[in-house]
Order: sequence, then C-alpha cells, then structure tokens
Amino acid sequence: MRKASISLVQRVRIDAHAAWLAARDGRTPWYARAWGLFVAAYALSPIDLIPDFIPVIGLLDDAVLVPLGIWLFVKMLPPGLFAEHRVVAAQAAERPGSAWGAAIVICIWLLVALTVARILGFDFD
Repeated sequence: MRKASISLVQRVRIDAHAAWLAARDGRTPWYARAWGLFVAAYALSPIDLIPDFIPVIGLLDDAVLVPLGIWLFVKMLPPGLFAEHRVVAAQAAERPGSAWGAAIVICIWLLVALTVARILGFDFD
C-alpha cells in the first residue's frame, strides 16, 4: 500500500515537534538545545516575525525561516538523533486529536476573554 505524501505544512509541524523533543534529549549539546527550543517555540507560536495577514511575505517566514532554523538545528546534533525524534513526532501526528483537549483550550480562551472584558469595564448585565 502506498503511503500518502505529506504537505510542507505537515512536514514543518512534524519537524518542529521533533526539534522540541530533540532539544529536551540529554544527548543534545547545550547550544543545540537552546537553538532547538527557540526554533520549536517560534514554529509553534502564533506570533510571527512577519504577520501572516501581510500578503505573500506574511507566510514567507513560516515557509523559509522555520525550515532554515530546523536545518541548522539538525546540523548541530549528533548523527541520527533528529531522525529518532522525527519518527516519534510523525507517529504523534498520526494520532487523532483530542476533543476533550480542544474543549479545555476553548474554555480557557473564553475565561481569558471574559476576564479581559471585565478588566476593561464591559458590563454583561
């Protein structure tokens, strides 16, 4: 059976997760660990260097900077270490999402929004 190819977005997401896992591995040198945590945090963060709403160049950082950062991170690692974590990240990406996890995140965002609204003085009566 032929395995379906993955898109660039899925590949970057898997590699960012693998970078996070590899950065937390004890076999990773400290400088690579720092860079890997930075790259993973940037890739998974909703805040970008260039906002996504800017046409064309808004998505450029996700398509160029993140893969470039991951490439540099892989070069800093001992041979084969990133491949181990990429397999684990790919397996995690194949698992179905959690409805309870999504519900919890939505509830947290609603509580934050209500708290901000109260602080700003909105009255819900």
